[in-house]
Amino acid sequence: MAEARSAVGEPIVPELDEDEASSYLAALKEFRRSTIRRFFRTRNQIKNGMWPTSWWNLGVTVALVSMVIVSDLDIFKCINRRLWAFGEYFYISNTPQYLYVKVVILSWLFGIFFFIIVLYVRRYLLRLLLAYKGWLYEPPAKQSWITLLWGACMRLVTGSSPSTYSCQQSLPRMPVPCLRATIRKFMKSIKPLVSQEEYDQFKKEGLEFEQKVAPKLQNFLHLKSWWSQNYVTDWWEKYVYLMNRSPVHINCNYYGLDNFRWKPTTFQCARAGAITHMIMCFKRILEREQLPAMRIRNTISVCMSQYERAFGTTRVPGEEIDELVQAHSSQSKHIIVLRKGIYYKVDMMDKEGQLLSPKAMEGIMEWIIKDADTHQDSKTAKAGEHIASLTGLKRADWAKIRQEHLLEGVNKETLEKVEKAAFMVNLETISPEDIEQRSNYMLGGSGSSFWFDKSISLCFFADARYGFNAEHSWADAPVVAHIQEYCMTEEILSFLRHDDSDRVLGDLYTEDGHCKDVPGVTQSSYKMPTMLIWEVNNQLSIHIERAMTFVTENNSDLDLRVRIHEVYGKGFMKKSKISPDAYVQVALQLAYYKDAKKFALTYEASMTRLYRMGRTETVRSLTPESCAFVKAMVEDNRSDEEKARLLHEAAKVHVQLYKDAMSGRGVDRHMFALYVLSKGFNQESDFLHHALTMPWTLSTSQTPQQQMSSSPRLDYANRDKVCPGGGFGPVSDQGYGISYMFPEDSMLFFHVSSKKSCPLTDSQRMQDNIFQALAEMKQLLENVGKSKT
Repeated sequence: MAEARSAVGEPIVPELDEDEASSYLAALKEFRRSTIRRFFRTRNQIKNGMWPTSWWNLGVTVALVSMVIVSDLDIFKCINRRLWAFGEYFYISNTPQYLYVKVVILSWLFGIFFFIIVLYVRRYLLRLLLAYKGWLYEPPAKQSWITLLWGACMRLVTGSSPSTYSCQQSLPRMPVPCLRATIRKFMKSIKPLVSQEEYDQFKKEGLEFEQKVAPKLQNFLHLKSWWSQNYVTDWWEKYVYLMNRSPVHINCNYYGLDNFRWKPTTFQCARAGAITHMIMCFKRILEREQLPAMRIRNTISVCMSQYERAFGTTRVPGEEIDELVQAHSSQSKHIIVLRKGIYYKVDMMDKEGQLLSPKAMEGIMEWIIKDADTHQDSKTAKAGEHIASLTGLKRADWAKIRQEHLLEGVNKETLEKVEKAAFMVNLETISPEDIEQRSNYMLGGSGSSFWFDKSISLCFFADARYGFNAEHSWADAPVVAHIQEYCMTEEILSFLRHDDSDRVLGDLYTEDGHCKDVPGVTQSSYKMPTMLIWEVNNQLSIHIERAMTFVTENNSDLDLRVRIHEVYGKGFMKKSKISPDAYVQVALQLAYYKDAKKFALTYEASMTRLYRMGRTETVRSLTPESCAFVKAMVEDNRSDEEKARLLHEAAKVHVQLYKDAMSGRGVDRHMFALYVLSKGFNQESDFLHHALTMPWTLSTSQTPQQQMSSSPRLDYANRDKVCPGGGFGPVSDQGYGISYMFPEDSMLFFHVSSKKSCPLTDSQRMQDNIFQALAEMKQLLENVGKSKT
């Protein structure tokens, strides 16, 4: 057994610092820190529990009750008499010297009582108001009187600016859609894809399902929606992510990049030091709940629950199901830095409990590079050089290897440090030549450059470019994009501040590109990084070699192309009175038809964070209306005016579908939940089976941007500083994965992925078709515009 083997071995005890060993100061400091943490944690819990009210509201309520008690006004006499009658139960004398005490007790007692009533009335009223989604379907400039009245009520009921998690209890639960509407929408979405015979068969199976099996399942979903926080999210995480036995590498993880062309420094260690410091700052304000809650139009709250697992989280493999394990905040104050296959544990706090400054972090990164260069030929240091490739295996395979080789002795201690780290950092030795090579590396790595199970892994290239690779099960892309935007915003703002010379470097970097210290903060002494050791026996070495081959082959099969479209952007689309997202989605349909000479079932991700614990919903972007436009463009037997009308109609339908998905009236999460229940109740449904096994040949997503109000609005002059977004691997081996980004009004980025082993797909060809489709649509709209003038 593992316990017995560890017991007979020499215990591994870390060496104490002399200062810590010789005094009680360290214990006292840690007691002080833990007390402060508990205080702020308790304060935040109370504050969140009181929202949308506040301490100020409590004081006002107590003051009003006091005024009623001591008032002689006729309007308050009835209430006044009952309050004083209740006060007789306190057995306090009514003599003048005790009368004040009784007034104070009654005021606070009834003040708190009425305050709790007000609290719950406001909270449930706010939940009721947030359930209204009419605002979503109306343009801000043309809102109905009902929406305007709703907005006024929201302003009255909503409290002061909420902290990170204050709004959670006020968010409505996601409603279960109407069964008949779900089936009807599904049937409409597949009509362009199947033959009439197949459609009739689907229709027959759907009718049978609706009449026989579905009522019981639908009733159970309604029950679950009343007692659970979200009727589908827990099942979605469990069955779609954690029970999926495929490798997370490429299939699940996604990536993001830094600025397009601009970079604030040419020093790898300087940028790594600054970014790691800023991410730890984000972690700190998140733990203190000082991160402003996300609100649409500064009014409508969205769910922030996904942020809770951003740091210190690891997807631990299991033979049948994985588990998301998050280290306590006190255990994830370190990061793991990887350089030339050697792992280093870096404590991010100094001995006074302060975050290490960017300058200190730059020095640590430089030390790591020198140390790794010194030990690069050491067998002990590089024993686990390619051990991270194990995380790219199939999940059951990786779970067995982890159980057999990494859960005892030195490997157990090293693994715990890796899995409890806030995040991981890779200091690379290479410098990819262009954005496409950077993207390929950020998604697949070298085979062992990323611990794919970690929530967030950063990679800093030798030329100071960087990006991230993120595991998907714990949260969706907007959360990691928010963290990335926070860091990039700080860098950009420091370079956009001006003085009399119209050029001044900001708070992060010196003029020569090195990091600055944090102004006004004196850095205490801190520990240097600790090299982590792996013990790799022959059997484990064979597993690692096999994993490296497996991951490398998957990387070689990935066909990822990244390209910038600079002819026009969302500015032209808005000018044409078409939603930019709908415009691109219709263009993708046209491009795929050019590519494959047929239509494809299309997945577009949409958020459902308007509801508690909401994650995503699918927008079925392929519609009869988009097909009609595509056929008109390809057949070229319609007038430009007719084609433009079909384009606007297709875009209008897409916008409606997107808003339906955001408001909980989508198709796929509802059908997925029904499928889970059908399996649980052992009531098989041919309709659900056939519906949910149709492959998503075209999987698409828009990379979120400008989530922070403080982010600068970059224009044409600063377009080199925009973010190209990120991407992901294809969902279907016979299809494409397409991510796109609108960084500003005049440009777009497209990330297109597919498998080289598939003879039907070619990412470069698809990119060309996308650009051709965008050119044809622009030409069409310009021709129609000229004819009208």
